Amino acid sequence: MTLAGMIATDRDALVCDLAETYGIFEMGALPVKLLATLASGLRADSRIRMKMAGSEVTQMELLTAAVVDRLSMLWWAKTEDGRNGINRPRSLVKVFTGQEQEKQPSSGFDTAEEFEAEWERMTGVRHGG
Repeated sequence: MTLAGMIATDRDALVCDLAETYGIFEMGALPVKLLATLASGLRADSRIRMKMAGSEVTQMELLTAAVVDRLSMLWWAKTEDGRNGINRPRSLVKVFTGQEQEKQPSSGFDTAEEFEAEWERMTGVRHGG
């Protein structure tokens, strides 16, 4: 990870990181060698390092999501759904890493039957009964 690579990837992200971390507001005011040293010392969760790594979430966010995933699985396992192996909780780690897309909310139904089927699926109660 070179200074030139960082500048080519996202100059604005590098400028923001240098300002936030070191209080440097003008990169051109520093010798290139010093600037390269400071840029290489930016934390792994800095804007530029995350962008260069292709990551959208920090390691701490992934770790926290993993904890939530485990806790929700433990809780789910104690429910009737868990005993029956249905309605398994979604994994936040998979959502954060792009392995599972977030489901978009339904914008409506074409028929009354579709509504009733969705109502029964969500609530476990048959509509009108």
